[in-house]
Amino acid sequence: GWREAVAAAAAALQAGGLVAVPTDTVYGVACLAQDSAAVRSIYSLKGRNGAKPLAICLGDVERLYRYCHVNVPDELLRDLLPGPVTLVLERSEELNKDLNPFTSLVGVRIPDHPFMRDLARACPGPLALTSANISSQGSTLTVLEFQDLWPQLSLVIDGGPIGDIQSPECRLGSTVVDLSVSGKFSIIRPG
Repeated sequence: GWREAVAAAAAALQAGGLVAVPTDTVYGVACLAQDSAAVRSIYSLKGRNGAKPLAICLGDVERLYRYCHVNVPDELLRDLLPGPVTLVLERSEELNKDLNPFTSLVGVRIPDHPFMRDLARACPGPLALTSANISSQGSTLTVLEFQDLWPQLSLVIDGGPIGDIQSPECRLGSTVVDLSVSGKFSIIRPG
């Protein structure tokens, strides 16, 4: 059941593993953001160097303040999160330096998905989260669509198909909103 799946995924993450997870947009691969070896594993799984950033995933807006410098009103964060958006903010010193070492910014996700929220709350610190696909390929809405990645994962959580598999819009992933500059925001990637 649900609770067992959360517990198994949290245990795999805390052992340094990569876990495939359902989110509110597409399937993702998560690891502990503060675990440098796991972060390197995610970069190699994606076939990308550290230059293309990973998002962090948290269970609650309150936890965001520890890992980011927030210069927008709390109400704005709560209007957008949880939801299918990635907010780009200035990172704090708390965040692992090996995560996205080339940028002072970090994308933050609080998915509107009960499994992901429970999993994020069950783990110490943030999760690093990326889509479950190789960088140049399309996003995935079922676990079978990324079965070529399974051998590199500790665990695959099958949450069933996400959204409408026939609809190309469903494969867009989250909308990315840059809130890192006070008083300005820009949409980097519509989702």
